[in-house]
Amino acid sequence: MTRYKDLFIDFDDTIYDTHGNAQLSLEETYAHFGLARYFARPEEFYKPYWETNEALWAQYARGEVSRDHLIVERFRQPLSLGKGLHPTVEYCLQMSNFFLDRNACKPGVLPQAHEVLTYLRLQGYRMHVCSNGFHEVQYRKLEASDTMRFFDTVILSEDAGANKPLPAFFDYAFRQTGACPSTTLMIGDNPDTDIVGALRYGLDAIYLERKRLKTAFPRPVNHIVHSLGELKDLL
Repeated sequence: MTRYKDLFIDFDDTIYDTHGNAQLSLEETYAHFGLARYFARPEEFYKPYWETNEALWAQYARGEVSRDHLIVERFRQPLSLGKGLHPTVEYCLQMSNFFLDRNACKPGVLPQAHEVLTYLRLQGYRMHVCSNGFHEVQYRKLEASDTMRFFDTVILSEDAGANKPLPAFFDYAFRQTGACPSTTLMIGDNPDTDIVGALRYGLDAIYLERKRLKTAFPRPVNHIVHSLGELKDLL
């Protein structure tokens, strides 16, 4: 696979431990806003939050909901389950701002992330973040996790005006990076936004399968790995 020159790499839950860092931030948010007054156990808030968040991000990637809707609803829906709690939009926005501020400064990355990024850089690859994450948060997370130094370009959906997996996102990515599709490889953990999007665009792809999901791809994915360390055997 040495013919590749450019690597398009997803950030959240591919390099950055998004779930782990967000859970820590969620616990800090729960404590700061005194949510124990409304929930018998923290899990009664955490579980519906994660279920709602995952569903909303999938809708956001498909262009079915706006960023503002996601930011409010991922808190409003689980908060509405609290006894005696009637969350307003303003309350949800306050909670979201607190959560995002805490989350953006968390440094956690996936196992071997720095080691693998160092290896790929030494192999001469140009590397580019390709993410649907929010602009003001992603740059802070890149700095907090000490990963910004590895990347030549940061491609965000808010700058592209389109989310992965839409072709417009990849059009923008190639304009910004000057990369050539025939020598570019996509690496990511999300089968729909990262892998299906790349394959439909005509790119090769490596799927970091963090969850055992039955996923139908438009054509065979080039490789499936279960840890970042496996990339060193392929690239």
